[in-house]
Amino acid sequence: MATLFFSYSHVDEALRDQLEIHLSSLRRQGLISAWHDRRILAGTEIDQAIDQNLDSADVILLLVSPDFIASDYCYEREVKRALQRHLEGTARVIPVILRPCDWHNLEFGKLLATPTDGRPITKWPNADEAFLNIVKSIKAALSELGRIPVDKAPKQVQDFPTSAGAPSQQQIRSSNLRVTKSFSDLDKDRFRHEGFEYIAKFFENSMTELSRRNSDLEFRFRRIDADRFTAALYRGGDKVCKGSARVGGRSIGSEGIEYIMTDDPQNSGMNEALYVKADSYSMYFECLGMQSLGGKRDKLAFEGAAELFWMIFIGPLQD
Repeated sequence: MATLFFSYSHVDEALRDQLEIHLSSLRRQGLISAWHDRRILAGTEIDQAIDQNLDSADVILLLVSPDFIASDYCYEREVKRALQRHLEGTARVIPVILRPCDWHNLEFGKLLATPTDGRPITKWPNADEAFLNIVKSIKAALSELGRIPVDKAPKQVQDFPTSAGAPSQQQIRSSNLRVTKSFSDLDKDRFRHEGFEYIAKFFENSMTELSRRNSDLEFRFRRIDADRFTAALYRGGDKVCKGSARVGGRSIGSEGIEYIMTDDPQNSGMNEALYVKADSYSMYFECLGMQSLGGKRDKLAFEGAAELFWMIFIGPLQD
């Protein structure tokens, strides 16, 4: 069994959780075990536990984002040790690009990243496809390391640099592989509901972390049904932030996701909304622009959409 080590920023914990879920197939086959710092038990010396697991891992996943690069602990401690082991040939380091950032000229930029072409997960129309792409890359690496029998190895996945750093024949290709696509109503419905699930999990995880960092804050997250959730933050027992999101609604019908600045699930009002749009290449969310965005219409992936609603929700604590 191969051991995987997650090097990541806690800001990206929700994306790390999703990746770990997608790796469940390899775990159930007894091919991998995964470790990250949330596995540390109470009373354990944190730095020692991280160092021990980093030094014993077969595959080290660098979950790359702006916050990961900005973290001195991740970059100066974990990345440097990971790259040292990679050069020694005692571990395989795989950069996993979570969110857009300037990573190509950093020390690990010479390694072939995943998903394909280093396209950030949050830029994929369907996040599940991005995670599947990553799982296949990890599976290919395990096969190359002799940790997966040949008959279980993926047949067509991106290749990895050789130990000498020279590209293989499979790597010699253009990066301009984008082709036009068309998206059906079913595609858009799936995108909208997957986006809503991401937003709901984003809120729950963000409030959990916020209350962990601030002892005077408590939260209440309620999943009303498949299409609605409410959220509230309390300081000293007083409600300071509140909001609700739902798929569709009375204001815009079933074509988008609505947000309202109340935790009353019966309220039919709306303070912001997201619509599913598509160009010739991808699907994305576009906001209605009701909340101090100056009418700007960015193309939002799941993370951008979640951040938009979160910005409205957390505003009273930051004003």
